[in-house]
Amino acid sequence: MTYKAPGKFERKGITIMEIMEMFPNEESARKWFESIIWPKGRHCPKCGSTKTCESKHVKMPYWCGECRSYFSVKTGTAIANSKIPLRKWCLAIYLCLTSLKSVSSMKLHRDIGVSQPTAWFMMHRIREAWVAEGNDPFDGPVEFNETYVGGKRAHMTLARKTEITGRGVVGKTAVVGAKDRKTNQVNAKVVKDTKKKTLHEFVKRNAKPDALVYTDEHRSYKGIPQKHETVNHSADQYADGPIHVNGIESFWSMFKREPFIKCLPNICKDTSMNFPVSIIFAIQERLNK
Repeated sequence: MTYKAPGKFERKGITIMEIMEMFPNEESARKWFESIIWPKGRHCPKCGSTKTCESKHVKMPYWCGECRSYFSVKTGTAIANSKIPLRKWCLAIYLCLTSLKSVSSMKLHRDIGVSQPTAWFMMHRIREAWVAEGNDPFDGPVEFNETYVGGKRAHMTLARKTEITGRGVVGKTAVVGAKDRKTNQVNAKVVKDTKKKTLHEFVKRNAKPDALVYTDEHRSYKGIPQKHETVNHSADQYADGPIHVNGIESFWSMFKREPFIKCLPNICKDTSMNFPVSIIFAIQERLNK
């Protein structure tokens, strides 16, 4: 007798057995990458020419007749110059996507048989590949909200506690996000503060001028040019018909379960507001199913 699993059991995904059958060898992984990188046919990543042919080069299997240079499916991508087999890259992408809280570098190094530094390198390259450059503003309705990450004070070291003076969000990292209700797409960014200028710039970049915008009662959202509706969380008002920000707040609840988020405040100091975009990508894929 077949029993239904709890939760959203109807969701269909690729099992571990299926992913291993998809990529039994390096050749199958290369063909898969080529279908993703060159969906309309092979072309040179350096000059864009389609006048290419196969070559006998040990590492670069293709030759461009226009710019007269060798290239591979890795050239010009986030995994360029990597000596890691493509099959391991496929498995790493699968593990990062299918784990609700992503995957740690220690687990990845055990699962695919690489060193921990190599696993850490792979995870950063995967995140880099998922960065969405030049996203168009959402048509709307769009929910905007901000959150703070950085861990609980009770879990901090004594040295960290002495560095932080103040209460509330002091010592935490601010993240602002936007969710389009029609497409379920989310854009999020680490910001230095949640002042009016910062939030207005984010709204302008992520919502079209005629889009309907929903936010909470945060004062910094006042005066945005789009049509604007709010809910008053401080008065225990969380929804007024279609007026709410529950969608983006649901995203935050999943976002904060990611192990990488615990390190976010320290990482942002060194990488100029670098953002773990793999979390957004993975959660969006999950929400869209």
